[in-house]
Amino acid sequence: MTRIIAGSAKGRKLAVPQKGTRPTSERVREAIFSKLEHYDALAGVTVLDLYAGTGALGLEALSRGALRAALVDKSQRACDLIRQNVRATDFRANARVYPTSAAGFLENDEDMWDLVFIDPPYDVTNEQIGQLLESLLPKLRPAAVVVLERAKRDGEPPLPEGLDLITQKNYGDTTVYYADTAPMPQKETDNG
Repeated sequence: MTRIIAGSAKGRKLAVPQKGTRPTSERVREAIFSKLEHYDALAGVTVLDLYAGTGALGLEALSRGALRAALVDKSQRACDLIRQNVRATDFRANARVYPTSAAGFLENDEDMWDLVFIDPPYDVTNEQIGQLLESLLPKLRPAAVVVLERAKRDGEPPLPEGLDLITQKNYGDTTVYYADTAPMPQKETDNG
């Protein structure tokens, strides 16, 4: 069983499926959120979690100060699990579950997003990711951050103009890409 790592719901257990969904490991999730906290990219933001699976990424963001989250997955079984995890973390007022495909959600969604997690199944191609990012781009607020998790063997996904790669990090067979719609401000450091 996985859990919320930090924030208001720290330690709350999340249900995970026996098979069919590949949840982000706690190690990778902690690294993702460490980077997002470094960039002050969590407090008061709106979160879109595409291919949500268990909802762990969106729920972790809520636990760490995000305002609201949309958790999207086309699998009804996954959505039932996500709803269970929303109840377990007590984020019913802040989280909505959408049982639809990522592309279908973006086609009908009218909201603007500050932070987007994309953790598709391994069989989603880079071409499909490129099309999804094209559809997502007009729905991103200025300085929005997109976190994309892919199998390392898939290589770098195509980013549309207007979405810039900040950095990428490998964790075993997984690569996490961070992109934004505008340069992220670097925190000042005291060198002297």
